Order: sequence, then C-alpha cells, then structure tokens
Amino acid sequence: MKGFANALAYIRGRGIVRADIAVQDGKIVKISPPSHSVEPLAKTGDFLLTAGFIDEHIHGAGGADSMDGGQGALSVISQTLVKEGTTSFLATTMTQSQNAIMAALSAIANFNRGRGARILGAHIEGPFISPKYTGAQSAEYIVKPSAEYFSALQKAAGGAIKMVTLAPEEDGGEMLIRLLKEEGITVSAGHSGATVDQIEAAEKCGLSCITHTFNAQSPLHHRQAGVVGAALLNDGLYCEVIADAVHVSVPALKLLIKSKPADKLILITDAMRAKGAEEGVSELGGQTVYVKDGQARLKDGSLAGSVLKMNVAVKNLVEKCGAPVEYALDCASYNPACNLGLQEEYGSIRCGAVADFTLLDGKFNVVMTVVGGEVVYIAG
Repeated sequence: MKGFANALAYIRGRGIVRADIAVQDGKIVKISPPSHSVEPLAKTGDFLLTAGFIDEHIHGAGGADSMDGGQGALSVISQTLVKEGTTSFLATTMTQSQNAIMAALSAIANFNRGRGARILGAHIEGPFISPKYTGAQSAEYIVKPSAEYFSALQKAAGGAIKMVTLAPEEDGGEMLIRLLKEEGITVSAGHSGATVDQIEAAEKCGLSCITHTFNAQSPLHHRQAGVVGAALLNDGLYCEVIADAVHVSVPALKLLIKSKPADKLILITDAMRAKGAEEGVSELGGQTVYVKDGQARLKDGSLAGSVLKMNVAVKNLVEKCGAPVEYALDCASYNPACNLGLQEEYGSIRCGAVADFTLLDGKFNVVMTVVGGEVVYIAG
C-alpha cells in the first residue's frame, strides 16, 4: 500500500510521533510504528505531517469569489487554497439578491473538484443579519429570517447548504434556527447585536457557533456583555476567529484562547478574492475594496474580509499567542470538522478518515498538500 513511511505526524490523542500511515482508495487504512512497509507517496523527512486544514468560512481567493456563480471561479479558489494546506472548505456566500445567491449556490452544488481542495458544501453568511452590524455586507439585501426564503436557497443548492450565519435576535430568528437544526445544518450567530440572553435562548433552539468572534457583533461591555460576552462565557459554543492580528488583536486572541475549551476554537480565513493576488483595488459583494499591507478595507476604512492564509493563522496562534502546535492544528482541522459534524471523516489522522494531509516545515510553510490520497500541491 502507498502512504507515508516513517513520517513525523501529528496524530490526535498521541501527539507528534513517527509513524507509517497507509492509504488506500482515498482513505487512511493503517497507522503503525515505522517499519518501511509503506510505499511512499512522497518523502516527508523531518517535516510535520498533519490532517488537511478545513476552512468553514471563506469567500474567495486567487482573484475569484464564490458569488461569481461559476465553476471557473470555484476552481480558482479550490486550486489556490491547497497552496496554504486547506484540503476542504465551505464556499461562503454574501448578502446579495436572492437570485445572485441562488446562482452561486447552484454552482457550488455542481462543483467538480479536479486537483484542488474539495467543497464540503455552502456557508451562507446572510441575508438574515442585523442592519446594525452589516460589516462588509450589503444592507440593501438584508431580510428577516425566513423559512420560505431559506427553502428557496436550499433548493437551488440541491441540499448543499451546511452552515448558516444569521442574527438570532431578528424577528423569526429562533424559528429558523429550529428548522435548520432539524435539517442538520450548523447555525452560527454573526453580524448580530444580540444580548447574552438572546444568544442563550438561540442556543436552546440549536445555535452552536459564533461567526468571526469579535467582528461585526455586539461587543463586550460591563453593562451588557453582548455576543462577544456570550462567546467567552459559554463553553458549549464554537467560536470562529480570524487570527491575522488585524481583525482581532493578539491580546484579544489570547483572551479567546484562555476562555474557550480547547476543542471549541475554530480558525477561519474569511478571505476574499484578493487573497493570493496582487495588492491594489479589488471587490467584495459589489463593493470596492482596497488591499494594502495585507489588509482589505472599504473606502471608509472598514475591514472587508481578509487575505489571510490558513497556515499563517496556525503560525500566528503558535508564534504570537504561545499556543501549542497541536492545539493550533486542531483549530484548523479537527474543531471545524466537529462543528460541521464531519469528524469521523475529516480533520484528523485516524483509520477510516479521508486521506487529506498537509506537510509543514518548521516555519509553517506548506511543503505538500494531499487530498483524498492524491498529491495536489508541492511547493516549488
């Protein structure tokens, strides 16, 4: 069998160890002490082999965006992401017209991966959000949470919607959360002005996550703790975070790490089309974006998504925040898999899991990416 011989691998529950990892038909079939009984897919040397990264919240990369509504754009994103070690992602839509969102979802549902990262489904961020916390979303197309509206989107997606970001405090929010929960869809609070009580009530209905914690939500205040306070207080809620040290400062990242259980923090990039492209003028949701010094901003200076790479997010947790390497790797792989209910197939190196791997050097640069047992990227 093919696989990795004498690889230095992060195996959850065992730590970083030397092992032979056998792969067959796109799955991990055996993990054993080094015996050189495996035919190497590629040499790993002293580089670190880990489970492939999962980005549950990403809009675009390489000059393309999920809202472009075509296979070509999705292919560009997919092939760009493997360069940063991401093997699976949720193509994320924005608050636009219903027809525009439906066109994007139809393309996502019919995506043919090729040699890039796989699309696990769609994450719709909006249009069920608060007009008070739009961030870089378009206020023109915001609507109240609606089962009928969502059903139309899910029909266009062919059932591919796996995650929804909404403002639970808006009229109809709790009713829609219950419906989504019944359908097995992950529900996250974002672009929201909810109180702690409203988040707790929404959690009882099926809410399980906070979208890009600290950003575009009611802040922590000593008289009203807001969405941020609920995120920090509630051990049961997963928390996404954009760990670029721009959207969230290093002290705030450290506070989040200190406050949350180890299995509840999720690294996302929330990246837009300018990631992997040259700096200058770009676009997000019909709005002009200016990209400079690794930051994407609207004309008024508001942050507009990011150009963060997932391997850099992992690096930042370790080098800027002092997090253990194993912890940071789980935040980019195992934890998002759990949030989406996919931990049996993705997010860790274990027998029976899909053979998705990322090989990292000592500076967290991506050396190689493997998707379904196939080497899809080798650094030049």
